[in-house]
This record gives sequence, C-alpha cells and structure tokens, in this order.
Amino acid sequence: MSEPSEPAPAPAPLPFDSAASRDRFEALVAEADAVSVDGWDFSWLAGRATEERPSWGYARAMADRLGRAHAALDLQTGGGEVLAAAPKLPPVTVATEAWPPNIARATALLHPLGAVVVADEDEPPLPFGDAAFDLVVSRHPVTTWWEEIARVLAPGGTYFSQQVGPASVFELVEHFLGPQPPEVRRARHPEDARAAATAAGLDVVDLRSETLRTEFHDIGAVVYFLRKVIWMVPGFTVERYRPQLAALHRRIETEGPFRARTTRFLIEARKPR
Repeated sequence: MSEPSEPAPAPAPLPFDSAASRDRFEALVAEADAVSVDGWDFSWLAGRATEERPSWGYARAMADRLGRAHAALDLQTGGGEVLAAAPKLPPVTVATEAWPPNIARATALLHPLGAVVVADEDEPPLPFGDAAFDLVVSRHPVTTWWEEIARVLAPGGTYFSQQVGPASVFELVEHFLGPQPPEVRRARHPEDARAAATAAGLDVVDLRSETLRTEFHDIGAVVYFLRKVIWMVPGFTVERYRPQLAALHRRIETEGPFRARTTRFLIEARKPR
C-alpha cells in the first residue's frame, strides 16, 4: 500500500489567541494522547468527531452472510468488535489479527462466541489450507492479498469487504504532511481492487464507492484519530507534530469543525465453482 510521504515543514509557531486557548489545547492534547487506542472501537470520539456511514450498511450485510455461512474467516479483525456484533456466527469462525493488544482484546471478545483468533502478521501465506472457508470478510483491511483470499476460499465461496478508498481524509493528512503526489492520492482505488481480484481468479459481483463527510470538533479528536489510524500520518506523535496541531487547534476554534472527505468502497467477489 502506498503511504503518505514525509512530514511537511512545520509551520511557523503561532501564538495562541489567549492563555485560555493555549490551556484548552494542552488539556485536549494531553487527554487524547493518554487514552488507550486498543481495538477498533471509536466510541471515545462520540460528540467530538462525526463520520457519515456508507449507504450499504456493511455490518448488517456482513451479518446476513455470516448467518448463511458454514465456515468464515474475518481478516484483520481489529478488536473483533464488528464480527462480535453479528447475531449468528457460522459453526466454524476464525479471525486473524496482527497487533498484540488487539489480539488479546479480540480473543477475550470472540472466544465466548465460539470464534478462534489467530495471530497473523498479515503477510502471505495465510495460515489456512486451501478451500477452507466459504466466506471471507474484512472491514477496512490495510492490505488485501487477493491470491491468498482466492486460495482459502472454497469453490463458490465469497469475499465481502468494505475498504478505505483513495485520498480518504487527505485534507487532514496533507495538513500534516503537505501535498501528496498523484500516485499516493490514487492508491486504494476500487478499480485497482477489481483488477486484482479478477487477476486472482475471482468474479467481482458488486463494487460500489461513496464519498462521505468527516468532521473533527476539537484537536483532541484529531490526536486520537491519528494515534489509532496509524497509517494516515506514519510516525505521528504529539511532540513531533505539535506546531501543526497548534495551527489546527486555532483553525477549529476560529472557523469551526475541521471537515474532510472520507472515501469508502464495497467489494464482493466470488470464486467460481
């Protein structure tokens, strides 16, 4: 996956409008820098950031498919929150995850539901036999190894995934890193996913994309988001990006919520019988 480039030069330090503004900045940043970012639950952002959801309702549609499957694999499950929300899991349900804190969290959440969590570094090959699953799902995978997905799917099996699309939240990314080159802005294009799935021998039966709106209401929400979604601004820390954070804090206080465009796409592909 293409990643954003190196940090943009830090803007010249800007004085805060007042001591109160400076104190708010320091308090919001300190709070967001201290809170845990384990798992894939964004409830800490309630009231502090909003994100439009795609019209297709991925969690509901995934749950419907899980209810009809016999053996399912959830790739890059995070803390297992999306999988655990399904009302019925298949008799064989396996999830993979790479990050140790999320592995522990997903295990505690999914084991009581009868799902097994496998620690996997998200590098091929997947630790499963050929044709092991009739359903593979993944919400917001960092990478998609199409040949491996095709290998572990049984004939007639389905891959169903919601993914982050090109230049998602790049208004925020570029505030910290500066303008990104065209190849970085185009990365994760849904048509590239279609081509890769087809090359792996899968038939793409559904491909939809939407551009949505995200708003950050305070600088703490920005810090939390960038700490949690680590590939947006690689190497992000509060100290490294304090000038950019201070400038954005002033902008939010002056102009209101910081708005960015979020891109998502839904892809469903089947393995021929």
